[in-house]
Amino acid sequence: MVIDTDEKLLLDLLNTTPVHEGRPCDLLAGPADGLRWLSAHGQPASEEEWRAALDARAALQDVVRGDAPPAALARFVEGVSCLASLGGEGIEWTPRLPDGRVAAARAVLTWDALRVSGPGRLRACANDECRLFLIDHSRPNTARWCSMAGCGNRMKARRHYQRTRQGKTDG
Repeated sequence: MVIDTDEKLLLDLLNTTPVHEGRPCDLLAGPADGLRWLSAHGQPASEEEWRAALDARAALQDVVRGDAPPAALARFVEGVSCLASLGGEGIEWTPRLPDGRVAAARAVLTWDALRVSGPGRLRACANDECRLFLIDHSRPNTARWCSMAGCGNRMKARRHYQRTRQGKTDG
């Protein structure tokens, strides 16, 4: 069974707790921010949806980081079902998502689709000071940072600096 998933929704939800100027922030901190974010992602915008998205985000972040088992996501897909219909190319599956948890359920379904189709491709940035996530679509599956221009360059510069400092103290 193939269900239409939304990687952008999942990744954007996971990345709503970035670090700006060394301080963690929450892009969904208040209801107005949450409703605006949900609307911008084509999801139903209600306070119930926002709260479910916040809860799903926390659970997904923990699961992706390996701090919680996948079972922590079960409550977000309770009541989800699929409706089959015959289309031009064959059977089409349409998810029926519970009111008040549409975005949360969609994000968790997308996480599971990625888990199955590309194990290990959704992961946290390798920069310990970063709180962002990435989906690695590269063939070798070797991406480590959310952004090569940002975290990648910072981490490489830090390692280079440590190697050169260590070389000066060894000689």
